[in-house]
Amino acid sequence: MQLRKATRKQAKIRLGLSAVSGGGKTYSAILIAKGLCGDLSKVAVIDTENGSADLYAHLGDYNVLPLTAPFTPERYIEAIRSCEKAGMEVIIVDSISHEWDGKGGCLEIVESLGGKYQDWAKVTPRHQAFLDAILQSSSHIITTVRRKQDYEMIKDGNRIKIEKGGLREITREGFEYELTINLEMDTKHNASASKDRTNLFMGKPSFVPTEKTGEVIAQWCEQGEEQFNVIKPGSDWYQKIDNCGSQKELVELYQQNKPEVDTNPLLQQIISNRRNQINGKTLSAA
Repeated sequence: MQLRKATRKQAKIRLGLSAVSGGGKTYSAILIAKGLCGDLSKVAVIDTENGSADLYAHLGDYNVLPLTAPFTPERYIEAIRSCEKAGMEVIIVDSISHEWDGKGGCLEIVESLGGKYQDWAKVTPRHQAFLDAILQSSSHIITTVRRKQDYEMIKDGNRIKIEKGGLREITREGFEYELTINLEMDTKHNASASKDRTNLFMGKPSFVPTEKTGEVIAQWCEQGEEQFNVIKPGSDWYQKIDNCGSQKELVELYQQNKPEVDTNPLLQQIISNRRNQINGKTLSAA
C-alpha cells in the first residue's frame, strides 16, 4: 500500500434538479445536458413521466428511453446500463421519485413484504444498488426529483395542529449529499444551489438554467489535476462522524456543517464511508 495525494481528473458530474410539478425540471435538464456534451444525440432521457421528455423534441435530436411501472430499483439500473452501452455521454433520469414512492418502488416493495422495520433489510441493498449505478456511471448523470408540500404535527395545549412545513424531495432522505451539485427550482424556473461541491453556484443569486450552465459545469469537469482539501491534524471531525449512529444523524451533521463539507471532498468521502458502515450494521442486525 502507498499513500498518494488525492486528485481529480476528468470528473463526471452528478447533478440533481428538484422542483414541484411545473418547475421546469425536464426542460432545464435537457438544456444543461446539451451544454455538457455539445451534442444532444449523445443525451438520453430515462422518462418515467408519461412521455414528458417528448414535449421538448424541438430542442434537438436527443434520445428517450420510456420507463413504466413497476419502478423497481433494478429496472432503473437496467435503463442506466442500456444508455451507457449505447454510448450516451449524458443520462437524464427523469425522475428518480418513482423509484422511491412510485408503483413498484421501494416504499411499495416494503409494504408488500409486510411493512415491518426489518423488511428494510431486504430493500435497502436494492436502493443502494440504484444509487451506486448513478454514482459509478461512466456518463454524466442528471437526476430530477419531485418536491411536495410537507406537513408538521404541532402540539398546542391539548390539541395537535397540522401546519405546513417546507417542501420535501420525494426520495430517500440523504440523496442530496450523494450528488456533486443539487439545484432547487421554483415555479418561475429559477434555480439555486442547496449543495455544490464545485463552488460554481453556491451562495450565488438564483438563475434560470441554460446551455451555458452545462458548459460551465463541463469546464469544471475537465479541469486538470488539483489537490483536494484535507482534514487538519487534531480535528474532531472523525469523532463527530463516528458518533453518528444512523443515516438521519449523518444528514443532520451534514446540514449543520454544509459549507465546510461541500468544499472538502475528503470529508465527504469519510461521511460516505460512515454511511455505508451504518447501512451494513443495520442489515446485519435485522
